[in-house]
Amino acid sequence: MAKTSAGRFFEDYRIGQVIDHAVPRTLSGGERALYHALYPARHALQSSDEFARACGLPAAPLDDLIAFHTVFGKSVPDISINAVANLGYAEGRFLRPVMPGDTLRATSEVIGLKQNSNGRSGVVYVHTRGMDQHDRCVLEYCRWVMVRKGNPDAPAPATVIPELAAAVTPDALVIPEGLDFSDYDVTQAGEPHRWGDYSTGEIIDHVDGVTVEEAEHMMATRLWQNTSKVHFDASLRPDGRRLIYGGHVISLARALSFNGLANAQMIVAINAGAHANPCFAGDTVHAWSEVLDRADTPAPGVGALRLRLAATRGHAPAELRDADGKYLPDVLLDLDYWALIPT
Repeated sequence: MAKTSAGRFFEDYRIGQVIDHAVPRTLSGGERALYHALYPARHALQSSDEFARACGLPAAPLDDLIAFHTVFGKSVPDISINAVANLGYAEGRFLRPVMPGDTLRATSEVIGLKQNSNGRSGVVYVHTRGMDQHDRCVLEYCRWVMVRKGNPDAPAPATVIPELAAAVTPDALVIPEGLDFSDYDVTQAGEPHRWGDYSTGEIIDHVDGVTVEEAEHMMATRLWQNTSKVHFDASLRPDGRRLIYGGHVISLARALSFNGLANAQMIVAINAGAHANPCFAGDTVHAWSEVLDRADTPAPGVGALRLRLAATRGHAPAELRDADGKYLPDVLLDLDYWALIPT
C-alpha cells in the first residue's frame, strides 16, 4: 500500500464534500517577527501591545493576513496542491482577532465545480473556515482555484457555479469586541488621516516599491506551510520559473499601503480579489488604492473604508483593464476589502 499521495486532482472533488485539513498550528510572536521581516508591515495596532490596549483590545493581535495565510496554507494540500493558479476570493470575513497563543485549524466545503474546455483542468470553488482552539470561527472566505486533472479521460462533473455576493455589506462586518478609537493617537500611528479625510473615488499612490526575491518568497510560503508545487518546483513550468504565492503579493501590497493608509488598522472583510497575472522573482511590486465606499460602525470612534488595492509590476497606470475588459499584463493583484479606521 502506497504511503505517499500525489494529492487531489479535479476529478476527485464532489459538490458538498467537506474536507478537514491537517496540521493545526499554534501561532506566536515568532510569526509576527517573521511577517514583519518579510514585509514592510508597520500598522500600529498589530505592532504595539500598548497601542492596542489604548484602543480597547487586551493586546496587539497578529496581523490579519497572518491568520489568513495560516488558514489558507492548511487548505493547500487538499485543495490546491495540483493547482495551475489560484484565481480569486469572495465573501471573506475576519470574525475575531487572532492573538499569540491561538491555535488555528481549517475546514473547506466544495461549493462549485466547472471543467475547462481543454478537458485537462477545471475550477474548484470552496468555502473555507478557520477555527481556533475553542472551536470559534476566526475567519471565513470563498476562493476558486484551477486544478489539473490526474486522468484527462475522467468524465466532467455537472457544472455548478456558486452565486457569490459582490461585496460584504457594512452591516455584516464584525467589529472586534471592545475596539474603541475614541482616544486614538495619530502621532503613534504615523499619519493624521482619519475616516472623514477620505472621499469615495479618491486614488492613493503608495509611492514605494519592493523587488521580490526568490529566497524570501519561498521562505514566506513555507512559513504558512503552503505546499503548492508551483511555488517551489521549477520543473513544473516550461519556462522553469516558480510562481510567487499570491498571498505574498497581497501582504506586500497591504504593507506598502501604510504610506497613505497608516490608520486603516484592521482588515475586516475581503469582498473580492483576483490574481490578475503571475508574479515572479525579480518583479518590483508597487501599489495604489482607490476608496470605493465609507460606512459607519457601532463601535466608538470606528469607521470603515472599502478599499480597492491594486498591485502592479513596476509603476502601472490607474487603469487595470484594457478596452476588452482584460487585465493589463503588469497588473498582479486587484483586491477589494473593508478596513477599520478612526473617525
